[in-house]
Amino acid sequence: MQSIKDQTKEEATKEEATEEEALHANAEPPEESVGVHELRSFLKAMPDERFSELFDIKASRPSTGCTISSIKCVHDSLYVAGRYNKYSRSLCQTPWIIDGQKKMDTSVEEIITQPLSLAIPSDDTKFSSSGREDVDVRMLGAGRPFVIELVNPRKIHMCQEDMVKIQKEINVSSEDLRVTDLQVVTKLEIKVLKEGEESKTKCYLARCWSPLALTDDALQALGGTKNLVIEQKTPIRVLHRRTLSTRKRVVLEMQAVKIDEHHFSLELETNAGTYPSFFMSPLSVWKTLREGVCTRRFRPDVP
Repeated sequence: MQSIKDQTKEEATKEEATEEEALHANAEPPEESVGVHELRSFLKAMPDERFSELFDIKASRPSTGCTISSIKCVHDSLYVAGRYNKYSRSLCQTPWIIDGQKKMDTSVEEIITQPLSLAIPSDDTKFSSSGREDVDVRMLGAGRPFVIELVNPRKIHMCQEDMVKIQKEINVSSEDLRVTDLQVVTKLEIKVLKEGEESKTKCYLARCWSPLALTDDALQALGGTKNLVIEQKTPIRVLHRRTLSTRKRVVLEMQAVKIDEHHFSLELETNAGTYPSFFMSPLSVWKTLREGVCTRRFRPDVP
């Protein structure tokens, strides 16, 4: 004789089996969310017979043919990267346009893209760089990395000899700019351009003048300052394209070397986004020379 316990267990097993059959029959989607890639892989691996059981899709035969009005073929973008040095203190990085008016004759972007566009025609060009410098700041050293995206290019196969030729044309076109390491890169490789943009450090060297007679103690106090946190507001000159806010930046290290009684060179290492020209304004440096400290809130472009 079957016990009540065994009967109850058997009925529960039958009930679970019935619910499972109903679930497959109704093909209800699971409550938990599934990613697009997981769903695509699941459906791709499903046999056609099983798919037909779960999804009732009735395809009707079209009664009329399709009409194609136009066909447009577009090629994937071509990416050209390199480094640039800027030797002019009156050259902006990108076209400076305010209220529809261009403020300067040319820019770093235009000097580089014009010869490149002639060699590789495209629908459009998009210039990006790893950071940017002010219009009156030179870009020395190894150069600033940049990349240009050529949208729907008419020419896609470029050898290194072609790149060298374009690089020479860019460098001959202007004495204010020099391009190096021009090369074709992949879309995956350009991600390196933006990685670490906010975490890397930059070095600046400036020649400073002080109305106060310089002393060794004052210069040592200035050079001994490390990890100095400054609060800088958005410069007035870029308020048309950036939100007005106060951002914290850090002067990691500085070194002062006396030139004469009133002149000295100041080397700074800062994190990205610091405006060294505003930090080295007279009020900042004079206060440091007098008191050996420099912790002030300042507004760029305002005395």
